[in-house]
Amino acid sequence: MEKTFYTLGVDVGSNFIKVALVDYSDSPKIIDKHTEKIRKRNPTTVADEMIHTMLQKNGLKDNDIAYLASTGEGDLVKRKRGHFYGMTTHSKGANFFFPDAKSVVDMGALYVRAVKVAEDARVLDYKMTGQCASGSGQFVENISRYLGLSIEEVGDISLMAEDAEVSSGICAVLAETDVINMVSRGITTPNIIKGIHISIAGRIIKLLSSLKAESPIILTGGMSLNKGMIQAIEESLLETGKKFVIKTHPDAIYAGAIGAALWGGFRHIKLKEKQAVLS
Repeated sequence: MEKTFYTLGVDVGSNFIKVALVDYSDSPKIIDKHTEKIRKRNPTTVADEMIHTMLQKNGLKDNDIAYLASTGEGDLVKRKRGHFYGMTTHSKGANFFFPDAKSVVDMGALYVRAVKVAEDARVLDYKMTGQCASGSGQFVENISRYLGLSIEEVGDISLMAEDAEVSSGICAVLAETDVINMVSRGITTPNIIKGIHISIAGRIIKLLSSLKAESPIILTGGMSLNKGMIQAIEESLLETGKKFVIKTHPDAIYAGAIGAALWGGFRHIKLKEKQAVLS
């Protein structure tokens, strides 16, 4: 059994593809990582090009990768050896960042998913929002575009709010109509954005309460590094009296890709052990 080997995780989201290269051992290390927006391109082509570029950049060839694992819309990854569900990989990635993780909130483009995890990163239970709910990263991006903002600006602008205006719509379509009405009434952009963050924060806290989540709670996914979103969650927790401890990590957007690479390494070892028994 080799002591160390390389694994690659590819997380195909609705807007972005994330790739993580891991040197797998008793103490796995992240060698490289990259994210790229799909835009209007073919996701399969983008993923393939990203894998090729990652290997070339690190002086590796296809056969140097012991296990290439996908997650998310991973069926679009041609070269994969195996596929893992998103909640499984985000839990593993969160556990890699914070080994004491008890719960994970995957703040994705289409939905928010709260997951209860064991010490070894296994999924114990989960709750998630529906795709039509106005509590997703895609909703935030749509509203940002309407307000003339880039998604990168949203967090800082939210922090400038003085009197947040919270949307009453649960459905994304109704919430977007609310925002249009706010603009016509002269509500400032920071107050609109902060209100959206507060609305999403409320949905996240409801998910965590329904799940009977335990702290620490690790935020992963595209919205997890949004300063305004984190502030809204912390403020909402104070108002509701919940004692959840919230953590995030600079590489939280890569949690799915990293988790896929780590589970890929685990599966590779198990397959080798099985082969050794049979031979």
